[in-house]
Amino acid sequence: MTGEPEDGLPPLAGYTVAVTAARRKEELGALLDRRGARVVHAPAIRIVPLADDTELVAATREVLARPVDLVIATTGVGFRGWLEAAEAWDLPLVEHLAEARVLARGPKARGAIRGGGLVDAWSPESESSAEVLSHLLSGAEGPLEGRRIAVQLHGDPLPDLVAGLRDAGADVLTVPVYRWVLPEDVTPVRRLVSAVVAGAVDAVTFTSAPAAASLLRVADELGLRTDLVAAMNERVLAVAVGPVTAAPLDAAGIPSRQPGRARLGALAREVVARLPERDPVLQVGPHELQVRGHGAVLDGRLVELAPGPMAVLRELARRPGHVVPRPDLVASLPGGGDGHAVEMAVTRLRAALGAPVVETVVKRGYRLKV
Repeated sequence: MTGEPEDGLPPLAGYTVAVTAARRKEELGALLDRRGARVVHAPAIRIVPLADDTELVAATREVLARPVDLVIATTGVGFRGWLEAAEAWDLPLVEHLAEARVLARGPKARGAIRGGGLVDAWSPESESSAEVLSHLLSGAEGPLEGRRIAVQLHGDPLPDLVAGLRDAGADVLTVPVYRWVLPEDVTPVRRLVSAVVAGAVDAVTFTSAPAAASLLRVADELGLRTDLVAAMNERVLAVAVGPVTAAPLDAAGIPSRQPGRARLGALAREVVARLPERDPVLQVGPHELQVRGHGAVLDGRLVELAPGPMAVLRELARRPGHVVPRPDLVASLPGGGDGHAVEMAVTRLRAALGAPVVETVVKRGYRLKV
């Protein structure tokens, strides 16, 4: 049940997916919504352009001070913004870089290079900074000792790339075209941290490393980092657009899934592929049942459930066919409860499902009739 079923039930129906992106958040949210997900927007970062920033002016003037041998464009929007800012300041940046070999980290950066009137010399298959560094250290562009290399940053300081080039003897000029900071209103991010810890979201998507780092930072400030990491190891799926984005998650011990290509469409397809596959389809008598995030798919029909019945069903589905004692079901209820609360939750669950899939085992508990 990882694709579009014959009856047209969207593949992410019943799941809640969080979007931490600041840029293009509406586009990613629409891709997930179209596939049936309940989308939660919690931008974890804010992009601050440096078009009027003295730091970018100073970096550009340093690049213009002497000829540059190599230029590394890491993002399309960043490289394009740099060229446009220089033009606004009436600085001859394009003419100056025309004599250099310009490397693009990916196709969007390559498009920005060409759109600015420059020629791209090479780009890596993996679209990663690590492969750019490997290419340069291999001598493919000649010796690095004493050569001036301008690196357009994309909000992250790229310490491995910059240090690797400097260790090889290059004179590296970093150009911070924009930087990432926490959003002005961090309330949505705080709510997301709490939702992840509570298991109220099924997946969190990341399109940039700073967004991943920002979520961890907010969790730290709330004293919930350990709980967040545990939740994202146990039940909440992290999906990153690529290995660079996943780096802060890796460092925190959070596993993540990544699409083969670093694109928003591929990211959405990765969520579609990975979320439903974690929840087995159970044969309960003549019925097919799949327990999802906030609902169940019964015979191809999504049944959204309240927290109490949902918790009971999830507990029963963990041990299909086995009797689950009432105390275990009491412990699973959000906010606690007692035996009567369990009976009420089971009654509501049966009414919502409309099919006899939950069986009472007298004096013992309940089970799914698998």
